Amino acid sequence: MPHAKSTTIVANCPRRYHGARDLPGRSQNYRGQSLKVLFVSVEVSPYAKVGGLADVAGSLPTALAKLGHDVRTVMPLYKIVETNPDLKLKTVLSDVKVSINPWWHKRATVKEKQPNGVKTYFIGTDEWFNEVDKSEKIYAPGVDAYLFFAQAVLRMCEELNWIPDVIHCNDWHSGMIPVLLREQAGERFSETGTLFTIHNLAYQGEFGIDTLDKLGLSRQLFDHHRLETYGLVNFIKSGCAYADAVNTVSESYSKEIQTPEYGCRLDGMMRHLTDHGRLHGILNGIDQDEWNPATDQRIAGNFDADHPQMKSKCRDALFKALNWEPIEGAPVAGIVSRLSEQKGMDLILRAAKRLFELPVQIVVQGLGDPWLAGEFRKLEKKYPKYFRFAQKFDVQLAQNVYSGCDIFLMPSAFEPCGLGQLIAMRYGTIPVVRATGGLADTVFECTPTANRQPQTPNGFVFQNRDHCEFADCVERAAKAFSTKAQWAQIVDNAMRSDHSWTVSAAKYEQLYLKCVMARRSSEAKAS
Repeated sequence: MPHAKSTTIVANCPRRYHGARDLPGRSQNYRGQSLKVLFVSVEVSPYAKVGGLADVAGSLPTALAKLGHDVRTVMPLYKIVETNPDLKLKTVLSDVKVSINPWWHKRATVKEKQPNGVKTYFIGTDEWFNEVDKSEKIYAPGVDAYLFFAQAVLRMCEELNWIPDVIHCNDWHSGMIPVLLREQAGERFSETGTLFTIHNLAYQGEFGIDTLDKLGLSRQLFDHHRLETYGLVNFIKSGCAYADAVNTVSESYSKEIQTPEYGCRLDGMMRHLTDHGRLHGILNGIDQDEWNPATDQRIAGNFDADHPQMKSKCRDALFKALNWEPIEGAPVAGIVSRLSEQKGMDLILRAAKRLFELPVQIVVQGLGDPWLAGEFRKLEKKYPKYFRFAQKFDVQLAQNVYSGCDIFLMPSAFEPCGLGQLIAMRYGTIPVVRATGGLADTVFECTPTANRQPQTPNGFVFQNRDHCEFADCVERAAKAFSTKAQWAQIVDNAMRSDHSWTVSAAKYEQLYLKCVMARRSSEAKAS
């Protein structure tokens, strides 16, 4: 197979359209005023969730709407959504013809829901997304479902006579939308800007060249400047090549993916985007109303930074839920995570014996790699006083871990942003993390590194992916835990850390504006 060159020339070149600048239904208020934004994601909380993308898609649009923008989200109509009697979805479009190419046509249905001021659209069809039940992942198998979804998103906008100023695409599943917008969509979308957000570069969506035939796209686009990588059509590269701007979910991750270690064979392209001012890093936030220990009805006792006493009741509830006895004077450390080496679960295994000798008690909740799950079961059997493993997805237990633990472990190999550490700090549970991606941008130990100014300490940080360094870091946390005044100050710092969407939403607002102005400028030159 041919190999992609290390430097990629980005294809951000519009077709020539004329007369679109005064189309009806288009917002004309820019520079800090109202924009029409369509947020595209294959998972949106609370409707369907696998990971952090759903949390972002569920909370960032709400924060943007509070800034005065007309923000709407769109996702596939999964069976678990359509059959949920509590949602009471409203059908707004039925029997919409989606022409994926001149000979391939499908029919789409669009339903909607509008809680909290943000309208969410659900796009369904009789072939994809509707066979998924609660026991399976929500993602549809194969590429055809996402080719349909990309085309259907644009058709939906046309049918609703609502043409966005910006379409915000997320991860590889929506990577073809910027391509279709520039290569096929027509003049109604000629001034619609696109932002493409990379939540995890490791998942790129790679398929055969026949993907272009299915979309009715020319095979001339299959080159290393645009859609091809290592002999395959690469969806995440396609989104980056055609979008007006690209961003990742933390500043550190935007720098890391420009290196061979983290760039997943696209580091050359990431450097090129940076050189041309098109790659940005914006840190994720969390919904601080949802993740609020003062009002959370899922935890055993409510508390806040000014009144932290009831956290001890949450600790008791955790041990009760696990049928476990606390060891006097020992901190309890928690993990809520997918079981994978990316999340550093191998470090937990290799450091376990030393950690138990400190002592530290550890509880792990998660699903994933069967080998890791098997090793954790062995560890629980060998060290029942020190280790508990819950191989399941359990929202209530997760809340018990976040609120009842003293320490939260995230020794990730890489972490684009990470939400676990943000949620844990909100509940006064102190993160121990490796300095990578968003973990490096949000968790700070008292000793400044060479590249950073001193920060208010709110956790413990180690640098290298080494189980001895990890164990040293946990030991520092355990020693701090034994000193009540020091620990109380770290907990207070963590709980008062501001990880709301307020600052990040304002940065997205400016990036949207940049996309809009870039598209207007391109169209003016084309005219």
